[in-house]
Amino acid sequence: MDPDSVAKAFVEHYYRTFDGNRPGLGGLYQDASMLTFEGDKIQGAAAIVGKLTSLPFQQCVHAVSTVDCQPSGPAGGMLVFVSGSLQLAGESHALKFSQMFHLMPTPQGSFYVLNDIFRLNYA
Repeated sequence: MDPDSVAKAFVEHYYRTFDGNRPGLGGLYQDASMLTFEGDKIQGAAAIVGKLTSLPFQQCVHAVSTVDCQPSGPAGGMLVFVSGSLQLAGESHALKFSQMFHLMPTPQGSFYVLNDIFRLNYA
């Protein structure tokens, strides 16, 4: 599978899981994983899922506008950069966001998120 296909499949899976079953994201992270969410740094799968499940909204829908990816290093990693909008339940205006994932291969042939940086884009 080419990197663009992997990135697209990962992004679809990530946001579908985020929007429908946030605790299910835990399997995408490991103990060494780090999330920077609006400047807050969180490390480890359990802490990252704790942060994502404690956000002040329960329902949202991500709409992805762009997905860009690049291979990263000799270990087979991949950088994935996403831009899009986030619609919160009960809100009339969508929020623009950018998110970067550094994916690393697992021995089982899939990928996990080593680094994840999320920012809202304010106009």
